[in-house]
Amino acid sequence: MKLKPQSSLFIILLLTAFVANAFAQTQIKIANGSLEGVAEKSGVRSFKGIPFGAPATGDNRWKPPQAVQNWSGVRKADKFGARCMQRNVFGDMNFRANGMSEDCLFLNVWTSAKSGQKLPVLVYFYGGGFIAGDGSEPRYDGESMATKGIVAVTVNYRLGVFGFMAHPELTKESPNKASGNYGLLDQHAALKWVQQNIAAFGGDPKRVTIAGESAGSISVSAQMASPLSKNLIAGAIGESGSILGALSAVPLNEGEQSGVKFGQAIGKDSLAALRAMPADQLLEATAKPGLPRFSPTVDGWFFPKSPFEIFAAGEQARVPLLAGVNSAESGYFGVLGRETPTVENYRKALERLYPGKADEVFKLYPATNETEVLDAAQDLASDRFISYSTWKWTDLATKTGGKATYYYRYERPRPAMRPEMGDAQPGLAGGVIRNSQPNAGPPRPPAPPARGAVHSAEIEYAMGNLDSNKVYAWTPDDYKVSKVMQEYFANFIKTGNPNGKGLPAWPKFVEGQRLIIDVNTRAEADKTRPRYEFLDQFYVKK
Repeated sequence: MKLKPQSSLFIILLLTAFVANAFAQTQIKIANGSLEGVAEKSGVRSFKGIPFGAPATGDNRWKPPQAVQNWSGVRKADKFGARCMQRNVFGDMNFRANGMSEDCLFLNVWTSAKSGQKLPVLVYFYGGGFIAGDGSEPRYDGESMATKGIVAVTVNYRLGVFGFMAHPELTKESPNKASGNYGLLDQHAALKWVQQNIAAFGGDPKRVTIAGESAGSISVSAQMASPLSKNLIAGAIGESGSILGALSAVPLNEGEQSGVKFGQAIGKDSLAALRAMPADQLLEATAKPGLPRFSPTVDGWFFPKSPFEIFAAGEQARVPLLAGVNSAESGYFGVLGRETPTVENYRKALERLYPGKADEVFKLYPATNETEVLDAAQDLASDRFISYSTWKWTDLATKTGGKATYYYRYERPRPAMRPEMGDAQPGLAGGVIRNSQPNAGPPRPPAPPARGAVHSAEIEYAMGNLDSNKVYAWTPDDYKVSKVMQEYFANFIKTGNPNGKGLPAWPKFVEGQRLIIDVNTRAEADKTRPRYEFLDQFYVKK
């Protein structure tokens, strides 16, 4: 059938309008200029590689993030920006970033908001021990959360020596007489960016929940504690870790001395010499054995006093908190080393770790046979590593924060690897190691099977991103757990309460209960308090 000219014209106009509308949906204006994102098949629009800080290069190395210069025209936002400088230390990190650079202060936004909507916002900080990670990792992808009616944001922040080195010369040149914490200041700058710009993506700047796992979770607790950020957030989610434990902030003078020792060890005795080093050379210098590791500092500015003191006084962000741990944050070898897991060897390990208090520890982490030794040693290793700090954060927030807190224990082990993974073995923090890889060294003996959910195992489940991880053969039960966990998280982001229709009831932490997240998700009495009250004496900073 031959169309009449007017009919053909009508169809052309319709198509033109459709294309124009689609284009308009992916083009927005923010404070620094116009962006053009991508319309995903899900209906979500993504905007990647948005700069929120000037390049942290040259004189900007080891300075708080500087303002972004405005741009003219329309900036393409269809690719992730560069990841921050880092060595390849974790096998489970899969980057989609555009290379690696000191110029790495980029963030990414996913939104399904329609015109006029003001949706709740999730800002997610990646983990990686403050030495690795990137907002482009598929496990943190925000598209799935965006389909739940949430504007999702992932943020890059500086790492390692670039993000956390303190130094007397840096303190002297700072108008705030502070140094270190540059990675945390990057996160703070991103939160300020969200306040200024997220409405353009359909987000509500008054409903911003920050979340993260491991170092990202520690970051969430740090942003809650800092007077710079505490008024920029409405809720907080922490997965495995806080700044109130073994990985707490160190005094400024201690951080400064670490910076001095580092410079001396690599033959750079001045700040000028350190700033003059090419980024790749500076990064490689950090691999030298025996060098100090860089930690957050109580710098008198980002942290005016220790985070313990801030939370104890109720001076942190007084917002709802959802936090929890995994059942196998660390393996039993964190206590036993290579020793056979006998009761005798376990007792010897306790004497070594807690001289004069081993009997007390044994009562808190008892064991009468090899199986119980494996479980008890794993619990103690996990607590010492990161579980205690997560509990302490939740406990103090409950006592001083004035808002509801919710505590979970995640117990779902990862399934078997896909057959195509071949000789791969589980590695650190959920990564994989292949004996066939170049420079892999001699074949490794099989790793002991995980006794529960390892550190980082919950991320893909919580964010609804199981399909982004091609290592594991996900089962219907895994998708069931993911659906439940993501619904809890989404509800909390929207309302400050994880509970919702069709979900097992999640009591508040103050009721002495926790939620067990597994195939059979359920609430149970939390019996860990005596353990953590014992550990207080080793970690609480007065």
